[in-house]
Amino acid sequence: MINQIMLLPCTKDHVCPLCETHAPSSAIICTNSVNPDTIFANNEMNLGDIEIYGFDYDYTLAFYSSQLHTLIFNIARDILITEHRYPEGLREYEYIPNFAVRGLHYDVQKALLMKIDAFHYIQLGTVYRGLHPVPDEEVIAMYEGSHVPLEIMSDFYGKSSHGHTMKQYMDIFSLPEMTLLSCVNDFFMRHNIDYEPVHLYKDVKEAIGDVHVKGIMYRAVEADIEKYICYGEQSHAVLKKLSENGKKMFLITNSPFDFVDRGMNYIVGKDWRDLFDVVIVQADKPGFFNDRRKPFRRVTDKGVLLWDRIHRLEKGQIYKQGNLYEFLRLTGWRGSKVLYFGDHIYSDLADLTLKHGWRTGAIIPELRKEIKIMNTEQYVHLMTWLQALTGLIEHMQVYRDPASQAVVQEWIKERETMRSQTKDIFNAQFGSLFRTYHNPTYFSRRLSRFADIYMASISCLLNYDFQHTFFPRRTPLQHESTFWPEQSPVATMNISSEPHRTKADSD
Repeated sequence: MINQIMLLPCTKDHVCPLCETHAPSSAIICTNSVNPDTIFANNEMNLGDIEIYGFDYDYTLAFYSSQLHTLIFNIARDILITEHRYPEGLREYEYIPNFAVRGLHYDVQKALLMKIDAFHYIQLGTVYRGLHPVPDEEVIAMYEGSHVPLEIMSDFYGKSSHGHTMKQYMDIFSLPEMTLLSCVNDFFMRHNIDYEPVHLYKDVKEAIGDVHVKGIMYRAVEADIEKYICYGEQSHAVLKKLSENGKKMFLITNSPFDFVDRGMNYIVGKDWRDLFDVVIVQADKPGFFNDRRKPFRRVTDKGVLLWDRIHRLEKGQIYKQGNLYEFLRLTGWRGSKVLYFGDHIYSDLADLTLKHGWRTGAIIPELRKEIKIMNTEQYVHLMTWLQALTGLIEHMQVYRDPASQAVVQEWIKERETMRSQTKDIFNAQFGSLFRTYHNPTYFSRRLSRFADIYMASISCLLNYDFQHTFFPRRTPLQHESTFWPEQSPVATMNISSEPHRTKADSD
């Protein structure tokens, strides 16, 4: 008999909404389950080779409570009403915390939010117009199937080109934006108001941008830091451990200095700048990694911009903007001895791994919630039978007599029902961040390509020494033989060996 332990309810005062699990506290998990504090490898990497550690700030060093997404939603909604003259009736809408997941695509022309897999196929059942699902038949008619052509997919950074292509929402801060788009669409449809979807998309984008650019969000967080920052991700312990082991550290963030300073004082203490060799704020990533024209500018503690030319990046100083090429010239920190952590797969990691050869670590807070669900007895039973059922269908389909085909058709129906059940366990609308049924999501594909390692938070580093080598699991290609018993279709399922793709698999 398998030994079993109980999932304990979270005891944090301010729980990060992305780390929460919807599994009941009494859910049962197996002792061979996946540890949520594990660091997962897409590409082999030895920490002994890493001399310099770099960090983003938001959702990398600082994690936020669910109140922040509510704040962003409410302010942007009110901006639409007061500055863009949208109907007052929109005030009846409140933020829906569990509506959307990161990595979704939004068809700007059709006003549809959806999940797409690694092969550009729409996961039917996850297409939403407003707050309501679109029938599969209608989706297939609109797209002449379920495949999305390359020319209307989002660009390299997930952006929509002038509203003519899809937009992919990769930022954790984009959850309120997706929800607001869906709510406004819902309002217009419920009241039979004719509207242009492209205008709506651009107006919502501008309103959300104003919350950040005009400093509204920053001032709100600074005024009530304990309400919005989840203190407890052990960021201070990680930074201290790195410093004690002689590692150099730097911070590159798009957030302004006052906001970062207030947050880091709360998380680390007033001496936080002593831990970093270089601090760069308002960097304007991803432009920071590509635009050679912007020079660094020194900022005083009181936010005053100085005009002197920067000849070296000094510890204890604060710098604004700049560009990576100048950063490399002034520091000499090049290649695979640098490891940079960020939560945005495109803006933080893509250019660094593709153009500059830095090692990259993705912070995926949603991992904790998803792994806890994967470890539950309900999910294990569903996946075990789903895999077995798929194998039965695969082997029995060759029998063409009516009786055998009738059984196969019943199995196919049962399989479809179970696939929907496994989706709903993670999120009733869009399912898992990482899977579209059996295929990886488009998000997963980009994650496997641009991140050498990934984890729920940087606190996972506390579980490893600095000589540890991370190895990606060698999973058989479709034409290769299975060498490991736990990966055989007929073997008992070992949930800790759920395969994850390597960089080579995704190319």
